[in-house]
Amino acid sequence: MRLKMQLSGAFIFTEHEPKKQSRRYKKMEYRLCLLMGLAQLMKYNRCFKKSQHPMSRYPIKTNDEILLMRESGKVAARILSELLREAKEGVTTKSLNDLAEKRIVEEGVVASFKGFDGYPFSIITCIDDEVVHAMPSDRVLQKGELLTIDFGIYKNGFHSDMAKTVEIGSNVQENFLSVGKDALSKGIASCKIGGFIGDISSSIQQTVEFSGCNVVRAFVGHGVGRDLHEDPQIPGVGWPRMGVPLKEGMVLAVEVMYTQGEWDVEIAEDGWTAVTVDGSLSGMFEHTVAITKDGPQILTLE
Repeated sequence: MRLKMQLSGAFIFTEHEPKKQSRRYKKMEYRLCLLMGLAQLMKYNRCFKKSQHPMSRYPIKTNDEILLMRESGKVAARILSELLREAKEGVTTKSLNDLAEKRIVEEGVVASFKGFDGYPFSIITCIDDEVVHAMPSDRVLQKGELLTIDFGIYKNGFHSDMAKTVEIGSNVQENFLSVGKDALSKGIASCKIGGFIGDISSSIQQTVEFSGCNVVRAFVGHGVGRDLHEDPQIPGVGWPRMGVPLKEGMVLAVEVMYTQGEWDVEIAEDGWTAVTVDGSLSGMFEHTVAITKDGPQILTLE
């Protein structure tokens, strides 16, 4: 079993997975997803007292709390936009973290990541094959590199969480980045009352795999609110109508983590950074989303 770091995405336990996605393995994966989904549906259909019902473990936000989270999300989005504008050739990722910390103080908010499980920085900065949890450093950004900034803040008693990947000084990987953006949009569109977590997961997986890319399995999206990571977990792969039912008032950090090559990752020597096993490029896109009677509402927008 491998314990995956849970800073930017909730962790899951996974067996050592085969590095080649054979037809036989995909069939096994399908059967496993089907069995897991059926087991969860059976659990929800049992007769529980209200206090014992499985849904009671998933935090539901009131309309007023969602408004507070929207304020937090706006600040996070504003700061992230500033960081991405400064992410240019010749700039170090540490200088981007310094700017983030300066803006955090000016806004009177708290960095969600700094100090979480001992993480020493306010932002996560991944380059090229780094999938998640890479720490800012004196590394200088080069033209054509892919940079992911993962960022969250705490304001009004609630966390917000978001991420975006950009290409430094070029647009050679524009098609690759559009895959992640499209997958996130499709995943968010599936955040509807009466739906299921599997609807979000399958929307992301189908969009990414149709493009010829692969979804990272080792990390997942998650609920977000008073805690940075809340239930339920939101895998990037799955089947429609499976998993946890979606209810009004749920707030989710919907994440798309994907690669141009194999989907498996390994942890670098620093003990934090997850990188693709084959050195292929990776991208990540994330928004905090509220499920409302009027449809999904993205809270991390300026």
